[in-house]
Amino acid sequence: MGFLNSLLGQHSRRFIKRKDSDAGEAELRSSLYHELRTTEGAKRQQQRFCGPVVAMTFNFMVSVGIILGNKMVMGRVGFNYPIFLTLIHYTTAWVLLAIFKALSLLPASPPSKSTPFSSLFSLGAVMAFASGLANTSLKHNSVGFYQMAKIAVTPTIVAAEFILFQKTISFSKVAALVVVSFGVAVATVTDLEFNLFGACIAIAWIVPSAINKILWSSLQQQGNWTALALMWKTTPVTVFFLVTLMPWLDPPGVLSFKWDATNITAIMISALLGFLLQWSGALALGATSATSHVVLGQFKTCVILLGGYVLFSSDPGFVSIVGAVMALSGMSVYTSLNLRESHHKAALLPNHNLSSTTKTKSAQDKPLLIEDKPPIA
Repeated sequence: MGFLNSLLGQHSRRFIKRKDSDAGEAELRSSLYHELRTTEGAKRQQQRFCGPVVAMTFNFMVSVGIILGNKMVMGRVGFNYPIFLTLIHYTTAWVLLAIFKALSLLPASPPSKSTPFSSLFSLGAVMAFASGLANTSLKHNSVGFYQMAKIAVTPTIVAAEFILFQKTISFSKVAALVVVSFGVAVATVTDLEFNLFGACIAIAWIVPSAINKILWSSLQQQGNWTALALMWKTTPVTVFFLVTLMPWLDPPGVLSFKWDATNITAIMISALLGFLLQWSGALALGATSATSHVVLGQFKTCVILLGGYVLFSSDPGFVSIVGAVMALSGMSVYTSLNLRESHHKAALLPNHNLSSTTKTKSAQDKPLLIEDKPPIA
């Protein structure tokens, strides 16, 4: 009988423990669901699960994947319609976001009064030009000229942030960015073949690309937006502008393309990677800054070049290897300066909160003066 009681006691304890665990998981899911219903809660969850390291690693991995995916679509499949491909990417993203919305998985958006519609409309329009012109530039220019245009985005961001937000960066960061840009130019710019139309497209792409990154970063960091909520609001505008760009920049014949199962599968894989790229890029811009995101893109270029040399015995040339190493050194210095600045701000924040608390407490403990006394009726 004692053995039976002991056995039942162990079984009941395991049952109670399992029930407590299930209740805890249900409570966690409920808490997470309610967090997504408020803008502040959704923002906290994004910052909690997608910090700078996670967001930039996610963006780096997806960027490498979409390079391979787009090479397959543009090369092996022969889908030479860059604007229409971008339109497919953003339409797929819009459909996926609509599914998230229907399943109540889309984070809440801030009140409409907090962010003017003109800001959201501008971001959607700029995003269409930045993404569409980038693919068109890559089609009409050599990779070297395309890389030169990408390098020009860095000083454009610095200048635009100073003009729009009076934001300045230290001389040491400027020096590190110069080293990074020079190293990437030496490593990647091996040919500068272009035509007049391609050059105009590349130059026209620089400013929208810079403004696009700045707006994504500032709206998330200052406007309390999450990446998915901002994508949901701006993607329809982007789709509209891509539709208007198609007749001007894409060649005719998209309807006569061979739309078989193999080609459609390749294009849809590229579209899913495009959604992940947009999401991961938005997360990275919300967690860091526009300049840091550009440096991440240049880091990706150097890693691919050096990785091919180390792993696959490709020979980019001695000058390219030296340029890539130089760029990585500049990136290391830039990252170190950013970390030092973040630690300095984090150290100042508790002191600021402590001084505010002390002032509040002293004001509460202050005795009521004669002139502060209410008049006697």
